[in-house]
Amino acid sequence: QVQLVESGGGLVQPGGSLRLSCAASGSIFSINTMGWYRQAPGKQRELVANIRSGGSTNYADSVKGRFTISRDNAKNTVYLQMNSLKPEDTAVYYCKAFYLGMDYWGKGTLVTVSS
Repeated sequence: QVQLVESGGGLVQPGGSLRLSCAASGSIFSINTMGWYRQAPGKQRELVANIRSGGSTNYADSVKGRFTISRDNAKNTVYLQMNSLKPEDTAVYYCKAFYLGMDYWGKGTLVTVSS
């Protein structure tokens, strides 16, 4: 019913910026919460940031002040602006949507921060 497609990942140098996008499609009236998670090699998947329908947000401590999550409810799209990227940010980033009591996940987009 809900399909999520991420875009914007790639290779970036330390200190650089990337903007990730995630568009939800399907028979959707509204999505309660959208967010970004990431999983680095050998590590568990962790929350990066999420944003509720009312606009409230929360961030992992490791990205506060550097990343900004936003959404366009009309388009059912969530964005993640990533600034001052560090090698530790290297991971596969996954988009998640919570809709009608269900979690939906994108396939992920790889972000590599390296010189």
